[in-house]
Amino acid sequence: MAHRRERHGRGLRGPLALPNPLTGNPVPLRSRPQRSEYFTSCVSGAVARVSAACPRALVAIDVGVEDVPVVAGPWSRDRVPLAAAIGPEPPQHGQVVLYRRPLEHRARTRKGLRILVFRTLVEQLHALTEIPLEELDPEGWATDDDWD
Repeated sequence: MAHRRERHGRGLRGPLALPNPLTGNPVPLRSRPQRSEYFTSCVSGAVARVSAACPRALVAIDVGVEDVPVVAGPWSRDRVPLAAAIGPEPPQHGQVVLYRRPLEHRARTRKGLRILVFRTLVEQLHALTEIPLEELDPEGWATDDDWD
């Protein structure tokens, strides 16, 4: 077997698994989803949970994702917003925009990110529609303080 060098302490390079003896194809390695893909799945899961608990909360409301907030907003350098809720105008729907990078920065784990995205969505929908938190989140995740 050929000798493989470990350059600059970065670990082994090259194929880590031998080809499948039956097909001759390399064995595909599972990889974690990209950060943006995982964030999108967190948002989709949060929207699905809210629509299952309170379908009327998402009527005429569009939920979107942006990487970072626009600089021209009404916020200071000390506090970066996690999301924005824009009320409905007669020809347009209301909007809830979740900012991916600030939310990812505040969560320590992937589970924490999933919970933080859900909490943020519920709070923005509550501010926009004035539906009680207990109706938007009957299980109490948005008010539970025990999460990592």
